[in-house]
Amino acid sequence: MSQSPAPIHWWSRLSVGSRLLIIALAAPLLTLNFWAFASILSFFGPLVAVLILASLFAFLLNYPVRWIEEQGNPRGPAAVVVFLLALVLIAIVGIVLVPNVLNQAQQLIARLPDWFSSSQRRLLEFGQWIDTLNLPVTIDIDALANQLLEKLKDQLQAVAREALNLILGTVSSVVDVIINVILTVVLTFYLLQHGDEIWDGLISWLPDTLRPTASETIRKSFESYFIGQLILALCMGVGLTTIFVFLKVPYGLLFGVIIGVMALVPFGGTVGIISVSLLVTLQDGWLALKVCGFSFLFQQLLENIVAPRIIGSFTGLNPVWVFLAILTGARVSGLVGVVIAVPIAVVIKTFLVSVRSRLNLEDSSQLELSAPPTPTTTFSSKMNPS
Repeated sequence: MSQSPAPIHWWSRLSVGSRLLIIALAAPLLTLNFWAFASILSFFGPLVAVLILASLFAFLLNYPVRWIEEQGNPRGPAAVVVFLLALVLIAIVGIVLVPNVLNQAQQLIARLPDWFSSSQRRLLEFGQWIDTLNLPVTIDIDALANQLLEKLKDQLQAVAREALNLILGTVSSVVDVIINVILTVVLTFYLLQHGDEIWDGLISWLPDTLRPTASETIRKSFESYFIGQLILALCMGVGLTTIFVFLKVPYGLLFGVIIGVMALVPFGGTVGIISVSLLVTLQDGWLALKVCGFSFLFQQLLENIVAPRIIGSFTGLNPVWVFLAILTGARVSGLVGVVIAVPIAVVIKTFLVSVRSRLNLEDSSQLELSAPPTPTTTFSSKMNPS
């Protein structure tokens, strides 16, 4: 008895117009779901931020814990040792680095008015030199200098205000900071010891066919992104701080730390270099050119030599989608959203590609099963034609 051909997947049987109609009808529902999800995240913003930060810290600390565990040591004591060492390291960095950075930041804020006055004076001197040339074109350098400095001042204040609002969107008061830090430390320690159990429980809610793909995709995406970005940001911060000290840039430690922190997210390093160069321009234009040139040269060396060895072609995303993911993350969850936006976008993209490949493979298999068998000519029929 012959078997009926296997049904072809319903999506492949639809016409192009029908597919576009389904996508057009589904788009508003997806937008509404995204808006509802963003509203929920905004309502539970501090709790979500603490949970995400604790998960990231536990994810990073899991590497040394796993290495110690592979040496034959039990996971519990290994997690305790690594956790305590991480706390000691953070405390040392906070005691040594943070006061110096804050001190330079206060000095920079106090010196900014003098820098603006100095730049305006240099522009006026440049205007007087232009007047001595007796050019046929009259240029009002005074008005141009005032407009330029006012716009630059407004832009710097806007950038500082947006950065402050982004940070204050994550934590709102001193009491909240203390509570969030305590919760983050406790959750990090708990996830470090029981993270695998929680992860397996979450993955078990997915269908059996999607569990291996989802687990591998999420782990690989977050692992490649955060480890790579952390190493690149550390190299950027240490390298540029050294360069700034060598060039005798004022507040070089502060500027190097700012660029290093901003390099944790894509495009952040470039924005940091441009911002620092504009600030140094107020004090010394020639020094600003050297800062900009050496910084971009060092960044290109990192991105073309170090980054391919660490990250490789990890994201696979168009830079436009990366930029949109960062903006969306900032809108939904502030600073934490900026940090996790790109790996989440990579997970979604990889997951959709994997599902599409699986569906195409199923369609191909069903087409082969439904195809009629091709007639074959036996050897005896060739030898004895009728």
